[in-house]
Amino acid sequence: MLSHIFVGIADFNRALRFYRPVLASLGIEERFCEPERPWAGWHSAGGQRPLFVIARPHDGQAPSPGNGQMTAFLAPTRAAVHAAHAAALAHGGTCDGPPGPRPHYHAHYYGAYFKDPDGNKLAVACHTPEHQP
Repeated sequence: MLSHIFVGIADFNRALRFYRPVLASLGIEERFCEPERPWAGWHSAGGQRPLFVIARPHDGQAPSPGNGQMTAFLAPTRAAVHAAHAAALAHGGTCDGPPGPRPHYHAHYYGAYFKDPDGNKLAVACHTPEHQP
């Protein structure tokens, strides 16, 4: 369904220091990194699409996160939700909702919410029952 998700960032090196450990904690592979452009992209293990891309906005203006916009990454386990949230906070992110169940979405939803150093809202979510891997 998706080709790619593009998130605007202001400081490429700062964003890279944030996104590399967060996405690695979820098993999401770095596909490219071109600091001279500057941009970097990741994809699911073994796949080509969709891509998650960070870059300075094409028009050269400052990035500005939108209200109500969020990128959510799929976590394979509840432990991965915790690992990604911890990595986010350890690398300049801010908590926007700690790891835990969100039964108002569905019975097995387990997620966490945080913002990157530029204020982009992100989530990690696991949809499997607690007793399953």
